[in-house]
Amino acid sequence: MTPGPRNLITDVPGLRVGNAQDVALKSGTTVLTAEHPFVASVHVMGGAPGTRETDLLAADKMVTQVDAITLSGGSAFGLDACSGVSDGLRAQGRGFKVGSVRVPIVPGAILFDLLNGGSKDWADNPYRALGRTALETAAVEFALGTAGAGTGALAAMHKGGLGSASLVLESGAAVGALVAANPLGSVTTPGDRHFWAAPFEVGGEFGGLGPDPTAGLGLPTASRKAQAMRPAAPDKTNTTIAIVATDANLTKPQCQRLAVAAHDGIARAILPAHTPGDGDLVFGVSTGARPLQAEAELAMVGHAAALCLSRAIARAVYLATPAPGDLLPCWPEVYDIS
Repeated sequence: MTPGPRNLITDVPGLRVGNAQDVALKSGTTVLTAEHPFVASVHVMGGAPGTRETDLLAADKMVTQVDAITLSGGSAFGLDACSGVSDGLRAQGRGFKVGSVRVPIVPGAILFDLLNGGSKDWADNPYRALGRTALETAAVEFALGTAGAGTGALAAMHKGGLGSASLVLESGAAVGALVAANPLGSVTTPGDRHFWAAPFEVGGEFGGLGPDPTAGLGLPTASRKAQAMRPAAPDKTNTTIAIVATDANLTKPQCQRLAVAAHDGIARAILPAHTPGDGDLVFGVSTGARPLQAEAELAMVGHAAALCLSRAIARAVYLATPAPGDLLPCWPEVYDIS
């Protein structure tokens, strides 16, 4: 397996990603869409998710394809980004056909970034407009780090962000991940130098420093995020939300299994993960462009998705950039990589 040409989820042919952010708000929205509707499902392992339209992604529900998936900051306010995406898709004539009308299907998930130092004194919810802008800018190339839904994200020790990575299997199937990393846990081992995801790094994509050689690394350390958030409860200000995708032709139940497997990528890149105060969630997506070679290939697609998600989480933090009013440092500010 090797990364695709962009090392982005858009190495899965047909997919597009758009970002929109407000630097004063310290928040934003990211949208994944495609040239045609695509199959999707979801799996939630965090204890505090915030979602829209995820019930219909269950295997027994009627709608089998969606038009876009939205990841957003803003906590519950950010769910309105899906409405802006729906507005834009409707203007394009996209959506589930019901008689003479079309209804865009736009599942979404949010992360909590309301206490990150940005200005949150809006009179009207800004996320609907951010969602539509993100859709309208969707392309195969898009920014990582402090962008889109990752604009205001914070991990335990560093500024979080938006990350992506890809792999192409020996069969030719493409797999990619897109993540907004805002976890309670840390993305680095004690001392800030090494990423938990280091064993899965490809080509120095997040510094090339390798795994931490010391032992006892799972012991808890004081969280900079928790200290910066006081007196707010640090276990209520988190979430890692992600999308994993492939062009292998998967059914909705198989997409759900893809999402389940990809959660291992969160657990390998963030410690602790899937806590009661995280809303950890993964959407599994298939464009269906390439036949699944055999049932056994599904296992490799899931394995690749987990690897991509671990790498994407590390890249999200590695590529974050400083901005005025930040509560936490970026990784390069804490560990000198020069």
